[in-house]
Amino acid sequence: MLPVKKTAKGRTKRRRSHQRLEAVNYSICKKCESPKLPHAACENCGYLNPKITLNVAREDAD
Repeated sequence: MLPVKKTAKGRTKRRRSHQRLEAVNYSICKKCESPKLPHAACENCGYLNPKITLNVAREDAD
């Protein structure tokens, strides 16, 4: 079967408007000032909050 009427471009775009990608919000690490995800430990230095600092293993490039 064929569609009865052509679907307009605007109607298609309105229908798909909720399928867009959402931006990732980054915060700045207070210790080393590199970008990090909020509520997560910094990948660069391991800083989370003043009471918690994680030891981050580093790989040396030879």
